[in-house]
Amino acid sequence: MSAPAQGRARTSPSRGRVCYLGPIRQPQPARTMHKQPDLTPEEDDDEGPSKSQLKREAHALLELGRTLVELPEGRLAALPLDDRLRDAVQLARRIHARSGRKRQIQYIGKLLRNGDPQPVIDALEAIQQEDRRAARAFHQLEDWRERFIHEGDEALSDWLAQYPGTDRQHLRQLIRQAQKDYRENRTKGPRALFRFLREVAESQTAGEP
Repeated sequence: MSAPAQGRARTSPSRGRVCYLGPIRQPQPARTMHKQPDLTPEEDDDEGPSKSQLKREAHALLELGRTLVELPEGRLAALPLDDRLRDAVQLARRIHARSGRKRQIQYIGKLLRNGDPQPVIDALEAIQQEDRRAARAFHQLEDWRERFIHEGDEALSDWLAQYPGTDRQHLRQLIRQAQKDYRENRTKGPRALFRFLREVAESQTAGEP
């Protein structure tokens, strides 16, 4: 026979009777929490790049391929492309159908992804930096020409401070002619002035260490 369940009892103060309060509940043992092991850096890296990161990289290489196809021939020739990649770019240039050109650019992106695109990226960035520098220099010379046409000799001292080797007399003659042609809506004088300013600026830049 099983042992009777233990219970609690108390005496009723009014009638002196013993009242049964039910079995005593035994306390439950506390649950043991198992700590998850920390992942080592090597285990963290096992998953590799995320899908979104791979998608961004693929899109960037696709845009790089499109840039290569649209580059001027002289710029393209200066880039370190292997023969297979260069041939693929040249073929894309000759394709005029939109869908065919798109597929060829996707193929170029695949070639870049399977190889090492960093040398191409670095060389292209250097070319783009040079283009930006040349554009800034061009606009600065345009600003100088405008100053000479509208201010005359007042701008001459500022120019000579920056380019002291300038033929002052010849520059004055060009300024006078540019001002005259500008008033008569002719472009010959302003163009001649701009060419001279560019020659002086390039000559000084070439002589700098």
